Amino acid sequence: MPRNDQAAGASLPALQVHTCGPDVEITGIRDFDLDHIFDCGQCFRWNRGEDGSYTGTAYGRIVRMVWDPAKQMLRICGTTPEDFHDIWRGYLDLDRDYGQIKSYLAERDPVIRDAIGFGSGIRILNQEKWETVLSFLISQNNNIPRIRKCIDSLAETMGRKIGTYDGRDYYALPSPEVLAEAAVEDLEPCRLGYRAKYLIQTAKLVEKEGMDVLEALGQPEVTAEEARQSLCRYSGIGPKVANCISLFSMGKIDSFPIDVWVRKVMNRLYGIEENNVKAMTDFASKQFCPYGGIAQQYLFYYVRELEIGK
Repeated sequence: MPRNDQAAGASLPALQVHTCGPDVEITGIRDFDLDHIFDCGQCFRWNRGEDGSYTGTAYGRIVRMVWDPAKQMLRICGTTPEDFHDIWRGYLDLDRDYGQIKSYLAERDPVIRDAIGFGSGIRILNQEKWETVLSFLISQNNNIPRIRKCIDSLAETMGRKIGTYDGRDYYALPSPEVLAEAAVEDLEPCRLGYRAKYLIQTAKLVEKEGMDVLEALGQPEVTAEEARQSLCRYSGIGPKVANCISLFSMGKIDSFPIDVWVRKVMNRLYGIEENNVKAMTDFASKQFCPYGGIAQQYLFYYVRELEIGK
């Protein structure tokens, strides 16, 4: 699952994995922060506890993650060393040298240094492709709290129960086969609005073609542009959503999604007209290559937090 590029494992220390009862503890992790990772707009199924931990679900598992910055130790509660190596190591992109990437971006572009410092612990998650398609279809013209509620409601209404953790039931998002048989009226409890028809129509095409067609877009030989074009065949998916899906689930780290927040920061920091998406895309392709998607996350997190904190 780790992504294949020049910064993957370039100069990383070996991770030390220890079993601690029903949990796993990992040391040797650098450039990592759960708040930055789970609150930068790339995922919507992780909830922050009062103690700073995050509980959520991915790949049919439910776990709680606790990060100790002083010890640089990650505790994953409710997992095994096998699942860490098979699922969570790749999911959290732990085999990529983000220190090298941050240095590379800052040296090429001094303007982005502040953004990198603000979200220095961001890592791009390796999410399930179908879940990411559904999530970012729902994300259109939506805010993050409402996106979370819609996704949880869709899972509880149409998905299967994964299990119970700390007194809460968790559900998987519905498969393409289940959604393809649904009517718009069936999704009304989820309050998806006009997005409901996009989910159903997309599910029908994925079911018809087979999940392998969607999964194949994550192969290294498929370029970000090829993935974007293929994703835009699905109902309701335009360039921005396609770039999000290819970045957050297909390893296309040169994808550069542009939404209202990115337009703001590109205008504020680089003086590019807010409506000139082509100029932003061209600038990112030249300035941040080959890490446009990672740069985008630093910029997105930076401007969103600054705006919210006003």
